[in-house]
Amino acid sequence: MEITFLGTSSAVHSYSRSHPSIALKAFGETMLFDCGEGTQRQLIYAKISPMKISKIFITHYHGDHILGIPGLLQSMNFRGRETKLTIYGPRGLDNLREAISNLGFPNFDFPLEWIEIDSGTIIENEEYVIKAQRVKHNTLTLAYSVEELKKPRFLREKAIELGVPVGPDFGKLHKGIAVEVDGKVIKPEQVLGPPRKGHKITYSGDTLPCEEMIEFAHDSSILIHESTYTLEDRDKAELHAHSTSADAANIALQSNSQELILTHFSTRYTDVSDILKEAQEIFENTKIAKDLMKVEL
Repeated sequence: MEITFLGTSSAVHSYSRSHPSIALKAFGETMLFDCGEGTQRQLIYAKISPMKISKIFITHYHGDHILGIPGLLQSMNFRGRETKLTIYGPRGLDNLREAISNLGFPNFDFPLEWIEIDSGTIIENEEYVIKAQRVKHNTLTLAYSVEELKKPRFLREKAIELGVPVGPDFGKLHKGIAVEVDGKVIKPEQVLGPPRKGHKITYSGDTLPCEEMIEFAHDSSILIHESTYTLEDRDKAELHAHSTSADAANIALQSNSQELILTHFSTRYTDVSDILKEAQEIFENTKIAKDLMKVEL
């Protein structure tokens, strides 16, 4: 799993920070979380092909989180994309789809699916689960989590001991399918180790600190949380329904997250060292996101 921070600013671009967008490469896919203005140029710098993006997840419809979508879709079309792209977002997604269809390039030659979602499980398959959770911003906003599903280890020697021949039956058992050997049924649980927990990545979107976010982020390997303001500007955070660095650190601590990465910084801070310091005083394993920074799990 590889996370690339394409944009780490808040409502306004800065010299070194673009509008919010995060790319996740995992499970043979590339997914985007938010797509602010300039995202497709950031993809070029990050050497991530937009043609391989399979899904876009939108947290909310403020411009800094969505204005990169029309241009990205148009570029995909110009480059001859053929594979389906699915865009997920909270209630109001149809309004975005209609607006884009009226922006001078309404016809796309590749399958484009728009899915409105709410809190709950969005996607679940053999490899991963993606969930959404309403959080507290000044408009309807979703946080997202991506959790890797790891199969238990296959106990090869145990299988051989039970008489299972090396070959296709090993694969069946590892997939949870019982097999028959010399009239005897071998069940998967006989040759599989204990359950294994995979990595979990949680992204807050824009939000005030809230219990919903703490519960949703529980046991995250990496919590990516907005940190628009410092403690000194707590009044502005509350006014605009954002979090301070201390808020994000408290959420990481209370959710038992392993690592906190702060993003979505106001351009009032040309130096984010105070943001990092305030967070690390509460939650030591905190990092500051930078544009084009990559993190691997």
